[in-house]
Amino acid sequence: MKRLEKSKVSRGAAPLLALLLCLSGAPALGQSHAPDPADTAPETAGAAPHRQAPQAPAPTADHKKFKILEGPFSSGPEVTKACLTCHTEAASQLMSSIHWNWDYEHPETGQHLGKRNVINAFCGNIASNEKRCTSCHAGYDWEETEAYDFKDQSKVDCLVCHDTTGEYVKWEDKAGHPIYEPKTIGKRHSPYAEALVSKQPDGKWLHLPPDLPKIAANVGAPSRENCGNCHFYGGGGDNVKHGDLSSALINPSPHVDVHMSPDGANMVCTDCHTSHGHKWPGSRYNGTVKDGREPIPGFRRADTASCDSCHSDTPHDTASLKGMKLNDHTDRVACQTCHIPEFAKGGKGTKTYWDWSTAGKLKDGKPYAEHDEHHRHTYLSTKGNFRWGDDVVPTYAFWNGVIEYTLLGEKIDPSKTVGVNKIHGDADDPKSVIYPFKRMEGRQAFDAINKYLILNNVYGPDGDTALWSNFNWEKSLAAGMATTDVPYSGQFDFVDTEMWWPTTHMVAPAAEALECDSCHAKQGRLDTLAGFYLPGRDGFGMTDRIGLGLLLISLIGIAGHALIRAVMAITRR
Repeated sequence: MKRLEKSKVSRGAAPLLALLLCLSGAPALGQSHAPDPADTAPETAGAAPHRQAPQAPAPTADHKKFKILEGPFSSGPEVTKACLTCHTEAASQLMSSIHWNWDYEHPETGQHLGKRNVINAFCGNIASNEKRCTSCHAGYDWEETEAYDFKDQSKVDCLVCHDTTGEYVKWEDKAGHPIYEPKTIGKRHSPYAEALVSKQPDGKWLHLPPDLPKIAANVGAPSRENCGNCHFYGGGGDNVKHGDLSSALINPSPHVDVHMSPDGANMVCTDCHTSHGHKWPGSRYNGTVKDGREPIPGFRRADTASCDSCHSDTPHDTASLKGMKLNDHTDRVACQTCHIPEFAKGGKGTKTYWDWSTAGKLKDGKPYAEHDEHHRHTYLSTKGNFRWGDDVVPTYAFWNGVIEYTLLGEKIDPSKTVGVNKIHGDADDPKSVIYPFKRMEGRQAFDAINKYLILNNVYGPDGDTALWSNFNWEKSLAAGMATTDVPYSGQFDFVDTEMWWPTTHMVAPAAEALECDSCHAKQGRLDTLAGFYLPGRDGFGMTDRIGLGLLLISLIGIAGHALIRAVMAITRR
């Protein structure tokens, strides 16, 4: 079995190394432990320098002084036109980004990906559901993909990323628009600004439209709230999709995220996802597991790509045995593996299972819902059954940054769990590291004759095909597949699926990082990760006996040396 670490210590000497680590007072690398004041020091002697989060640049313009922004504005696109009179290149820059196109060609696999092309394990697909899904598009009016004008600059939404009032929120079914007139509905829209929503005597909720001139006069750099209005609520609710992206990150404690906490580094998303011409690094399709370029002390990298972009590949104290050994792991173990012991923290659970096959059930001819003790739905007639997780321990796998998707029309084997996506990497790949993931499980529809996953039409209150309105799978699947050129047999069933989501947010303080015996132990966190030798988990009878023999000889030698010194000291007296 292949040994993973780059260290030259032999397998048999592993027990000796463990003893030395213990004697040195070094906690190990695996199980989270209670904070120690010494662990929270801002800098450790001998460690690689860590960069502080940069301060937001002071604005060079007061937008309140621009007459063109005084309005009145009847719509978001009117605000955009005003913005572009000064920011002449902003729209064209955004239009070449994945935030605008939802389209991506993978350089390694050649697959045509992006949100508008892939199938996911949550609401399924964009096609036929655009008006609902594009409430998180950085633009306006995307109601039908084939008809949408991706070159119309007035359709770019400037305010969704640059509002600083907290009062600009897109409505859930307006194809990227906010509401422009007061709207009363039976539930509270979430997220929505507290100042603009109130509960009425009849129990319904009144939502006021955002004040567009006020917001246009108060624009600034993107905040956690701006990014989170979309990224925290993907999949239909707070933290449903990613697991490590939730509203808990707006004002987190250091335990929830030490980087974003006001009591930690107080970073915002764009401190790592640094923008260049309205393009941001960071991708779940083609991740950067290791930067590989040496950071320059005192200078902030303009193209932050991974943890080592700032922390280097030797982030631990090089003056201690513990730090040296921890640094010896960084070539094959992602920083996130030890520093994100769990995700879905801060009281915001994440969906871990979604069974679409049970959707469509009615009671007395009406849709119904069931909830758990936390008031989270466990069944909805519109969506099926769910399971949730809080403080979830990640699933670990080797990953080299490449993710491949099962695309529409690709054959599947329904007798096995189908990977909606598949991560690339293994122990023998030197570019792969052990990485933490949220592994989403579920059941999704497939063509029972042609053997591939299929699309469903879930949203559309004006028609008779949307599952969420009519609860009819036959019509829903037929309408979803009618938007494609992939044949549909008309016969369907459901198959077990899994989907992998890289975990890279909700970084814990150093004092809560994992200790060695969480992984280097029988039935530890890496118990099922195969293909390499892991000291403490894997046993090799002969080499282990040799190692223990060397340890015993060393202890006898130490004891003998101490005895001789004691005898000599007595003799001198």
